[in-house]
Amino acid sequence: MRALGPRGLPVVARGDDYVMGQSLRHVDEFLGLEKLGQQALPPAELVQRLDWVLAAAQRYLRQIPEAHLHDELPGRPRSFRTLGHHIFQVPQAFLDVAHGTPLTAEMLVIPPGDDLTSFDAVARHGQRVRDRLADWWQGAAGGDFAVEMPTYYGEQTLHELLERTTWHAAQHARQLLFILGRMSIEPDGPIGERELAGLPLPEGIWDG
Repeated sequence: MRALGPRGLPVVARGDDYVMGQSLRHVDEFLGLEKLGQQALPPAELVQRLDWVLAAAQRYLRQIPEAHLHDELPGRPRSFRTLGHHIFQVPQAFLDVAHGTPLTAEMLVIPPGDDLTSFDAVARHGQRVRDRLADWWQGAAGGDFAVEMPTYYGEQTLHELLERTTWHAAQHARQLLFILGRMSIEPDGPIGERELAGLPLPEGIWDG
C-alpha cells in the first residue's frame, strides 16, 4: 500500500493501480463488474433517515452516565464523548461539502471542542447540526443530486455523499446502542427497520 500511495483505507488494488474503496461505484468501474451497490434511497428519504438517526444519537448520549464520558470503545482509542461528537461531525462535513468545500479525511475527524464537556452538551451540539441539516434541505429539495463533488477518495455525486453520510452516522449510532446494552441501560427508542432499511450498512458494528 505504501508503494502505491493511497492516503487511507479501504483500498482496492490491482497491479500498480488502485481505487479508494469508499465508493462502490468506483470499485465497480475499476474492476469492470456489474453494479455491486444497491439502489440508493431517494434524497428526501435519506435526509429523513439521517435526522432520525441523529435524534436517536442525542437520546442515547443523554442516557450514558457522565462518569463514562472519557471511557474508550472496545479495541479503539476513541472515547464515548468523541464518538458522540463524530456522529454529528459526519453530517457537518457533508453540509460543508454541499456548500462547496472539498471533502478531506481530516474534516471527518475534527475533535470535540473544549465546550463539549458533557454528554448533554454533545447532544445539544447535535441539535444545531440537525437544524443546519433542516435549513439546507429546505433549499436543496428538488435540486440536482447528480452533481459531482470533490472528495479525498475521488469525485462523488451529492446523492452518493448523502447516502454515505446517512449510513456512516447510523453505524456509529448502532455503536451507542451497544454501549447502552453493555451498561444494561434500556435505549430510549432503539433504531431499527424504520431508520436502517435500505442503507448499505456493514453486518458488524465494529471495524474488522
